Amino acid sequence: MKPGARLASAVEVLTEIIERHRPAAQALGDWGKSNRFAGSGDRAAIGNLVYDALRRKLSLAGQMGSESPRALILCAAQRAFAMPAWQIDEIVDGSRHALSPLSSEERGGLTRELPADTPAHVRGDYPEWLAPAIEETFGAEAAWQGAALARRAPVDLRTNALKAEREQVLKALAKTCATEGNYSPLAVRIPPPDGPARTPNVEAEAAHGRGWFEVQDEGSQIAAALAGAGPRLQVLDLCAGAGGKTLALAGTMQNTGQIFAYDTDKQQLRPIFERLQRAGVRNVQVLDAGDADALSALGARFDIVFADAPCTGSGVWRRRPDAKWRVKPANLATRILEQRRVLASARGLVKPGGRLLYVTCSVLQEENTKQVAWFLGQAAEFKLVPYATCWRTTFAGEAPLSADGNRETLLLTPASHGTDGFFIAIFERSGS
Repeated sequence: MKPGARLASAVEVLTEIIERHRPAAQALGDWGKSNRFAGSGDRAAIGNLVYDALRRKLSLAGQMGSESPRALILCAAQRAFAMPAWQIDEIVDGSRHALSPLSSEERGGLTRELPADTPAHVRGDYPEWLAPAIEETFGAEAAWQGAALARRAPVDLRTNALKAEREQVLKALAKTCATEGNYSPLAVRIPPPDGPARTPNVEAEAAHGRGWFEVQDEGSQIAAALAGAGPRLQVLDLCAGAGGKTLALAGTMQNTGQIFAYDTDKQQLRPIFERLQRAGVRNVQVLDAGDADALSALGARFDIVFADAPCTGSGVWRRRPDAKWRVKPANLATRILEQRRVLASARGLVKPGGRLLYVTCSVLQEENTKQVAWFLGQAAEFKLVPYATCWRTTFAGEAPLSADGNRETLLLTPASHGTDGFFIAIFERSGS
């Protein structure tokens, strides 16, 4: 496809997403099925452009003076296609399969800069209704932190310590420009693609088939490591999902002890079985999804309960940019109730002297520090363990500063740490 046709196709897909409220992945998938002439490079370029437009929807609209799909795509193309404004003007010529020529207003928008008094939520590309919550977390850094959540994300991998060394993974993926992660000794990072380039499909690599690595953001790896899991312990992954953190915990436990993996959603949990087999993990028992009676019957036996609670997902907006425009106040209220139910369930499963980790992929205080305060008000037998204490026993060197300035809990963000947004609180139950 010619560049002009790619632009026009991206406008078509973005229109479906915005006007018909369709998930981006679904709209792009359906477009690909209906346009089988498009090659993999075309599909990747169009996908990059659509996702870039969604990531920066407010700032692009502010620059162009219009929030139409056409305006967003035209403005996003400068970065997504690595094209200056004059080149976009050339390919938008009204020819077959191309968009109609630029108007004078559009030409001006492509080179316009946002004024200095542009609101933080526009510069940071987050929903206006969430502006008070984002600014409560980050203060004067809200726009900067938000803008980092609106950039393309790298592909992070966790070396499976049961089967490989990080150097082996780096060598196997040398063609992807893979490098070491910033914090985790198991992390491997593949930088985000430039312009229309494709993100490498690492799960098609032989090393993945051999179980040498799993795709997992470094923030998620840090959360799993801070749990302090080790050989012969009893561990519960309470909201296991597809099992990413279960696998990470099994590696640090060297396939000894026992991990129970539980989730309420059987569709979310289903992939864990294949992943456990590929990774060579043998110390995990997967409970039937949603079997709350079987879960509670386990009792207060666990050295570690890991609760990666359901949340609004504000910390992973750079990977799921359409989700940030779909989240509503009612969604946040629902998640808060779910998080409290998770914490209440976890409370009765930690043995005296054991540890509870509460984790979200959110940057909102309502889901993070305010939930910590609520839990401590309910559970007098638990106390917070400052994250820096656990960091020093887990990683080399001093702990990084939390993005929200808190000294007891850790908030990781793309701007401050180069990870997805992850909140980590570590509790310890009194007794022995």
